[in-house]
Amino acid sequence: MSIRWPRRLTPTHLSQLIRSQKNPLKALEIFVEAKHRYPNYRHNGPVYAAMIDILGRSGRVAEMKEVICRMKEDSCECRDSIFASAIKTYASVGLLDEAIALFRSLPQFNCVNWTESFITLLKILVKESQLEATYHLFLENSCRWEVKSLTHALNLLIYGLCRIHRSDLALCIFQEMDYQCCYPVRETYLTLMRGLCEDGRLTEATHLLYSMLWRISQKGSGADVAIYRTLLDALCDNGEVQEAVEILSKVLRKGLKAPKRRQKQLDLCQINHECEASICNAKAFITKALIKGTVPSWDAYRSLAIDLYYEGKIDKGDEVLKEMYIRGLRPSSLIYEAKVAALFTSGMIDEAVDVIEREMVENSCVPTVRLYNTVIRGLCNQGKSDLALGYYEKMSRQVACVPNKETYDILVDGLCRDGKYIEASQMLEQMLIHSYWPGGETYTKVIHGLCIIGRPYKAVMWLEEMISQAKIPQISVWGSLSVRAQIKALKLLAHFSTLKSGCNKANYSQVSYRESALEIWYKVKQEPSNLTFCRKEMVGINFTSKVVYTHLDLETVKAICCEYRIHCADINIKSDATADDFTDVIESSRAYISCI
Repeated sequence: MSIRWPRRLTPTHLSQLIRSQKNPLKALEIFVEAKHRYPNYRHNGPVYAAMIDILGRSGRVAEMKEVICRMKEDSCECRDSIFASAIKTYASVGLLDEAIALFRSLPQFNCVNWTESFITLLKILVKESQLEATYHLFLENSCRWEVKSLTHALNLLIYGLCRIHRSDLALCIFQEMDYQCCYPVRETYLTLMRGLCEDGRLTEATHLLYSMLWRISQKGSGADVAIYRTLLDALCDNGEVQEAVEILSKVLRKGLKAPKRRQKQLDLCQINHECEASICNAKAFITKALIKGTVPSWDAYRSLAIDLYYEGKIDKGDEVLKEMYIRGLRPSSLIYEAKVAALFTSGMIDEAVDVIEREMVENSCVPTVRLYNTVIRGLCNQGKSDLALGYYEKMSRQVACVPNKETYDILVDGLCRDGKYIEASQMLEQMLIHSYWPGGETYTKVIHGLCIIGRPYKAVMWLEEMISQAKIPQISVWGSLSVRAQIKALKLLAHFSTLKSGCNKANYSQVSYRESALEIWYKVKQEPSNLTFCRKEMVGINFTSKVVYTHLDLETVKAICCEYRIHCADINIKSDATADDFTDVIESSRAYISCI
């Protein structure tokens, strides 16, 4: 498609132009050509951000690195989010050293705030369990004026140390936060409390809770109830129920600021008697005391309910919801999202569906995109992709609730796993209509499935679409088409692509872009099919054949014509043509060239 260039190019126009391209290499070509067509034009930060984002999402790491180098040479002002996105791209393809090198080269760019990229890189290093590299990176950059906040970075260090059961070192970092001019937040206390309790350091965990109570304002903080329950449950598991009761009374009095009348209603001495029967009963009473004893607060109930559902304690979470109804509080979609996820994890499909169909409707809670995605993912994981399609339709009809790329990815994957490849192909079409570009793995699944059910002509159409987006078909894709379509030339093409690319996919991508792989396949085919096709204005599909056909019949021809929205045509077959031959004649895309 030719590009219509304006008389005067602006960065905003160019950014919109490259984002509208489905082929990332075509977008890169436009990006480069703009400077040659307009000598006085200069790329700005948003244009570079758009180009880097497009190349990163499509996996074009080499081209993305080249654009980043050009941005450094232009010295244009850029935002930190560009580097955070590039760091994520490098990490996703296993190039962690490149991500670290990019961050260390930030002084060479015109960027004055590194906080987002710093936190992004620390999070990736912690996830990869590279704590030594995390520690050195923190020491090198914690005092730089470009890093505006250290609280999140220290939280990541605490989380990483707790993951490897070194909560003692995490506690040391916590104690140093005051000297770094950082104030611990709720996430800090919750992460450290869980780490100390998992390591059996209950004494340190108790002192941490007391320091937390000292920091809390006079009004108390109901949202911290999940932190309190973590320590109280750990004490009960360790057999220290009496200690848990004493701490619970202090929590109700100082942490939750419960009124005295509520404290009198709770018989805390009953926990000691129940402990003789079962520790589980003691923990249940503590949870009930936290629910009943707290001042009615939406934050407190939300925090406790989500925490209980996260742990799989669905009955206890339902008790929190019941208490919310009694207190006149309305549960949010976040609570229902946690409940639905817990029900699907437990295999309770009907109960999960009942939440969104009945419970949320009764409480006037509108489902969000995240909640719909949770339901669709749960149904697809349970092999109920047909029900998932129904929720996709509801989602599409709901106002201000538009399916996103994650929605389509979940549905296509679930439909392919259930063997519903026709529906998966239709969902892939909807994905492209809404300008969401699928990944190479998504195309591969659909192409394999269509070949399995005997629809190779549709599979070839998706292969063409895949190559038009400069994505790299795997060798198995050509093999599937070769077996199902009975075309030996595809085996030759698979061998050709292996020779061209070796083990380097970047080289093959250049071959795929400059010379379409399908054109190579078509050139190998020597003799055209003796088949005529002529559109007309009325009467319908007229199908005649002068030979005994084994591949095509009237129903297949009508199905293919329907896909191309052709309702009136004359088709005359003079040889035993296949569905692929008929598709190629309709598209007029095959070039027959004699070759050796």
